[in-house]
Amino acid sequence: MYLLYNGQLLQEADLVLPLTNRAFQYNDGFFETMVLDKGLLRFWDHHQERMQEAASTLQILLPEALKGDTFLKLVEDLAANNATGFLARVKLKVWRAGEGLYTPQTHSADWLLTVQAMPAPASQPLQVGICQTVKTLPSPFSSFKGFNSLLYVLASQERARRQLDDLVLLDPAGHVAELTASNLFWIKDQQLFTPALETGCLNGVLRRALFEWASKSNYQMHEGLYEPAAVYASDFAFAGNVTGLKPIKDLQGQALSTNPDFLSQLEKELFH
Repeated sequence: MYLLYNGQLLQEADLVLPLTNRAFQYNDGFFETMVLDKGLLRFWDHHQERMQEAASTLQILLPEALKGDTFLKLVEDLAANNATGFLARVKLKVWRAGEGLYTPQTHSADWLLTVQAMPAPASQPLQVGICQTVKTLPSPFSSFKGFNSLLYVLASQERARRQLDDLVLLDPAGHVAELTASNLFWIKDQQLFTPALETGCLNGVLRRALFEWASKSNYQMHEGLYEPAAVYASDFAFAGNVTGLKPIKDLQGQALSTNPDFLSQLEKELFH
């Protein structure tokens, strides 16, 4: 597999990172996971927005190569080098350059870009539990993807032990926050609901796109602090991220209604 390291095209086996790498030492950076669909990056505007928010929060200068059409061309060329086909997973890792201890030496960034073929995501309804081992950690960093993802690693281990498709994570006060790799949404009386960012959930690009969609549709979208009971009482609930939407058929052993026709139409409007 080919990759780009600070703009240099390398074979995966030729990548060498120093022991002083600040992503490895201090989790001093962030990453973005994107989908390249028939030559187009889904929700690129929203990804750019979140990248800039992450860079600003961490006081890292985002390289010009990672902006606008310049980045799109890099992704397109790397996809061609790796012969990814029509659907590919794009992963961009950005971290602070330089060495130093906790106090950085620079605001400049190093970066690594990979583009790999991905299978079409499954869309079968999900059997979901409520996570028991960990809760979200609301902070200035929780709204973007940081290198320290132990919360999701531990939650995913619990999910595997319980033989479930996913888990809903709660915040420290017991409000629903998100799933292990998706934002959480539900419909009630023609209104769309999702947990507020103060629960510590990721500010996903699909979440941003849904707010934009709702502003142009007949649906009002609300974000707030909700107990699990709100999801149980919903007309239907679903998980959503940049790869797609999945209905939730069961939460913690309680059956939920699903509406596959609505989600199929919503995917068409969002992704095409």
